[in-house]
Amino acid sequence: MMKMMMKVMKVSELLLILSSVLCVPAEDLHEDLSISGCSDSDGESMYTLEGEELWYADYNKGKGVDSLPPFIDHIGYSEGTYDNAVAGQRTCKQNLKKRREALKEIPLENDPPSSPIIYKRDEVELGVQNTLICHVTGFYPAPVKVYWTKNGKNVTEGTCINVPYPNKDGSFSQSSRLEFIPQLGDMYSCSVAHPTLSQPLTRIWDVEVQQPGVGPAVFCGLGLTIGLLGVAAGTFFLIKGNECS
Repeated sequence: MMKMMMKVMKVSELLLILSSVLCVPAEDLHEDLSISGCSDSDGESMYTLEGEELWYADYNKGKGVDSLPPFIDHIGYSEGTYDNAVAGQRTCKQNLKKRREALKEIPLENDPPSSPIIYKRDEVELGVQNTLICHVTGFYPAPVKVYWTKNGKNVTEGTCINVPYPNKDGSFSQSSRLEFIPQLGDMYSCSVAHPTLSQPLTRIWDVEVQQPGVGPAVFCGLGLTIGLLGVAAGTFFLIKGNECS
C-alpha cells in the first residue's frame, strides 16, 4: 500500500487544513468547521456551521466578511479574526514551501520490467502474414522502449506499441506488435529497455512449423509450448482492448 501511495504521490499546489469541532449533547449533533488553505497566489479562510458558511476572509478587500443573510441571528467574530487569518496564511505558505522541498528529496521506487514474453497471434503458416506480440509487466515508471530484430537486423516497419496499462499495484504493463510473414529458419527478437535496466532484456523467437509424424519428445515439447501460450493468451485478451493502431 505504501508503495502504491508513493507512486501516485504528486506535490499539490494547494495546502488545505480542515479542523472540525463536534458538539454532542444528548439529543443533538452539530458540526462546526474551520477551513484554511493557500497556494502560491491565493488563499482561503472560512468558518461554517451545519454546512452553512458563517464568515470568510476576503484577502482582496483586506477584511472579514459575515456571510449570513440579515434576517438570521449572527454569530459574532472578534476584530482580530481577520488578522489571525492573515497570519495563518503566512504560516500556510511557509508550510507549503517546506512540503515541496521535503517531497523532492523522497526518491520514488523504480521497478524493472519482467522478462519479455513473445507469442504469435495466429498459428504459423509459412508465407501467411501473422503478428508477434512482445509483452512485459511490473515496471515503473512508464513507458518502456521496445526494439525488434529479424535475423539480427533491426526492424521498424510493421511495428507498433500500445500505451502503458496500469496494474493494481501501481506498476505498468505494455505490449509491442510486429507484423511479419513467417519463413522457415527466420529468427526474431524483442528487446525491452527501461531506466532501471543496465542493458535491455531480450527474448528470441524462431519460426517453426509443426510437421506430421513427429516423435513423443516433440509432442512433449509442444505440450509445454501450448501451456505457455495459454498464459500468454490470457495476457493478450487482457490488453486486447488497448491495442495500438
